Amino acid sequence: MIDVAKFKPKTVYVTYIAATPRKIWDALTQPEFTKQFFFGRTVEIDARVGGSFVLRMPDGRVDVKGEVVAFEPPWRLAVTWTVDWNEQMRTLPACLVTYDLAEAGEAVRLTMTEAHQWDVPDDLLAGGRMGWPVILSSLKSLLETGKPLSVKMEPPKEMIAALERLKPG
Repeated sequence: MIDVAKFKPKTVYVTYIAATPRKIWDALTQPEFTKQFFFGRTVEIDARVGGSFVLRMPDGRVDVKGEVVAFEPPWRLAVTWTVDWNEQMRTLPACLVTYDLAEAGEAVRLTMTEAHQWDVPDDLLAGGRMGWPVILSSLKSLLETGKPLSVKMEPPKEMIAALERLKPG
């Protein structure tokens, strides 16, 4: 069992979405939705605590893998998160990504937290800090307008440099 007390928040984003908790939950947990707002990635979740979590790239390769830590539809989803597409990142300790939903009048407050069990350098956090706002904004757009955002992004230079420093030899 994962000891969530060892994870400390490093990145937190809050957004308000004019949708029901169930619609947001479905968008976060069903591949036909994640494909639209999460850079073409599809989610695979074994819907139980201890189940597997996989995020696949459009070409089918594994981008992220982990384990379900909390599965409380439609209010809370927490998964461990290990970036698998990059050899150096694959060796780093897993982080914990949590989505918390709460009713807020006619909207829902979605809080996404990325927590770590080690002192992650800011340059390594740069990718998530650049990507999460776009992902969550695209989710909001998809649910409110029916269309996700179209944003072209590249990995931050400081993150790429940090990964190069992690290479053995």
